[in-house]
Amino acid sequence: MANYIVAVVGRPNVGKSTFVNRITQLDDAIVHEMRGVTRDRSYHEADWNGTSFTLIDTGGIEMGGDDSFQASITSQAFAAADECDLIVFLVDGKTGINADDEEVARNLRRSNTPVVLAVNKMDNPANNDALYEFYNLGLSDPWPISSLHGHGTGDLLDHIVELLSSIPVREEKEELDCIDVAIIGRPNAGKSSLTNMLTKQERSIVSDVAGTTRDAIDTIVQHDGQAYRIVDTAGLRRKSQIDEDVEYYGFVRAMRAIDRAHVALLVIDSSLGMTDQDQRVAGFAAERGCAMVILLNKWDLVEGPEAKDEIRERIADRMSFVSYAPVIAISALTGKNTIRIWDAITTAYQHYSGTTPTSALNAWLQEIRDFGHSVSKGKKILRIKYVTQTASCPPQFTFFCNHPDLVDSNYERYLENRLREKFDLSGTPIRLKFKRKD
Repeated sequence: MANYIVAVVGRPNVGKSTFVNRITQLDDAIVHEMRGVTRDRSYHEADWNGTSFTLIDTGGIEMGGDDSFQASITSQAFAAADECDLIVFLVDGKTGINADDEEVARNLRRSNTPVVLAVNKMDNPANNDALYEFYNLGLSDPWPISSLHGHGTGDLLDHIVELLSSIPVREEKEELDCIDVAIIGRPNAGKSSLTNMLTKQERSIVSDVAGTTRDAIDTIVQHDGQAYRIVDTAGLRRKSQIDEDVEYYGFVRAMRAIDRAHVALLVIDSSLGMTDQDQRVAGFAAERGCAMVILLNKWDLVEGPEAKDEIRERIADRMSFVSYAPVIAISALTGKNTIRIWDAITTAYQHYSGTTPTSALNAWLQEIRDFGHSVSKGKKILRIKYVTQTASCPPQFTFFCNHPDLVDSNYERYLENRLREKFDLSGTPIRLKFKRKD
């Protein structure tokens, strides 16, 4: 199967994300009428008549924009153009050519990559008079399309596939056995800086403005022979505080990233200390059952051992419900201690996906019985007869007993603590089930 890459570029609000969603037949790219919604470049798989390719959705290019993110957005867009086999330059058929279109076209004419000029928002297929203006861009013949309604997209895709067929196929990459890692945290905790540090590239736009990242962005990284899929997510806050539609979509995509993650890296801003928001974000990951590593970012900004001890004590107290998660103090900006993250991820994943032998579990259960601690109600006394691991990712242990209804949260917590004392399950949540067996 071909492994082509197609970049979609253009100025803001011409419909690039709508076009990507139309071609992929998914809603992965955030679409909103507000300009500048897409900032980082994101990758989406597509297929047309048996030819598969990767679409790169990019942020809108404004050559003279005063947006504080604009230089980074433009850099991301041109980085996508540099790595692709074909460029789709999308323009707005309703507003016509403007200075940014002309400047982007000038840059693309200097490129050695084939360019397809697509004129979007041509919602009336019978009226293509507006097309003639776009010949002035000096690129290929313009293709009229409507990403919203689908007009012309099939013909455009036929043309794209025809052009791709004349380009040498990239060597197909072997499907990697990746550990999926979601970088989560409240806004402005340093998630994008950490992503760039781990991936060793400017994959995410970094800014001191909270809410810079809006999509969930995937990057595959190799470290010591192991592949990791690193996903930078939008900052998570409680739903009542989400005041933009765009931020809500970013929240939804962040939750999807957590759903498919094996390990979540919870990034906490040490300079601000532990907050209720950090607890809530940890709760999202714990509810979804992924392994976790807690990263105290910006540790170099915390002054003095007393302040550092106070933060660690607060973490231990407020994060007791995820006490299984190891805590590492780092600086994503300088890279200090970030090398320790790889081992923490790998260890957490091994425990998350591993299995414990039934014989070892029942030898442990005999120790519990010998200790004699149980629960009772009236004449009923809980007797656990057998235990086995019935699932992994995360590990689930099923206890067969005479009265499952006697098990309360205190006794369940007691068993979990004893399990963790006996077996190394650091980094991963565990699930306990109780079934009746007479």
